[in-house]
Amino acid sequence: MELHDIWFVLIAVLWIGYFFLEGFDFGIGVLTKLLARDRTEKRVLINTIGPVWDGNEVWLLTAGGATFAAFPEWYATLFSGFYLPLLLILLCLIVRGVAFEYRAKRPEEKWQRNWEQAIFWTSLIPAVLWGVAFANITRGVEIDAHKEYVGSFWDLLNPYAILGGLVTLTLFTFHGAVFASLKTVGDIRMRARKLALGLGLVTAVLALGFLLWTQADNGDGKSLVAMAVAVVALVGAIVAIRMGREGWSFALSGITIAAAVAMLFLTLFPNVMPSSLNEEWSLTVTNASSSPYTLKIMTWCAAIATPVVLLYQSWTYWVFRKRIGTQHIADAAH
Repeated sequence: MELHDIWFVLIAVLWIGYFFLEGFDFGIGVLTKLLARDRTEKRVLINTIGPVWDGNEVWLLTAGGATFAAFPEWYATLFSGFYLPLLLILLCLIVRGVAFEYRAKRPEEKWQRNWEQAIFWTSLIPAVLWGVAFANITRGVEIDAHKEYVGSFWDLLNPYAILGGLVTLTLFTFHGAVFASLKTVGDIRMRARKLALGLGLVTAVLALGFLLWTQADNGDGKSLVAMAVAVVALVGAIVAIRMGREGWSFALSGITIAAAVAMLFLTLFPNVMPSSLNEEWSLTVTNASSSPYTLKIMTWCAAIATPVVLLYQSWTYWVFRKRIGTQHIADAAH
């Protein structure tokens, strides 16, 4: 296996890690409106991800940086062609981070309510747009002979991509509801379980349609195995949450995300961005990659730094592993 193939796999792993971790972050943000009944319960939900949400976003920065260094042509075409949706995602992530930090800085109800609205919308919009973006990458977009995207923003809003956006939205929200049931106590935990069950059924219908569509268009034997794992894991997550086994359900919903993203990358390889105009104009792991020397240096750096980052993030989750509830929220705190 060549170094550019290895880095394609590593970038896939980084996106899997990002969607696994940031997926329940987005889900919690959406649930602040769907699940929480009052401001105290919203604070409970926000506090479940308070110690970890910023660390989870590091995976996105690493995935983007790795793409820029390992596949500069892919990075250039992707970020220029998908400029508007990616800019909107970036703005949402900025506002979302500010909302988490500034929401409790002042006690006025209007101030806190506005930031809570911001948390909801800046969680929902990226959850949809990431699905739209990856669906288009997998399906193929209008790339010309000069490796430039020549389509428009509206070309990205095709039925397949919109379905992909709905799948990521429902899957992340389901993932977040399971996480909420795993991290809370009391009435909010029971309602999170009930909501997760309903969300899981909706997600299963949408995800099955999207994965079958993907398999029919570009799939092979390997992607079929990944699809089967995703479907079985999602069904298992729904069954587990119905039985009250939140830990198992969370692990299985995470496997669902990992297998689904792996399926997309399997259908993509050896392309990194297929051209819908001419197959010969597609960006591949070969024609879009950096020099072997660059990839070799990157590999050594990743081998040294990655275990340290993983150990630190695992330690963070271990420290903040306990459940919380409304009884842990001080009435006078702001």
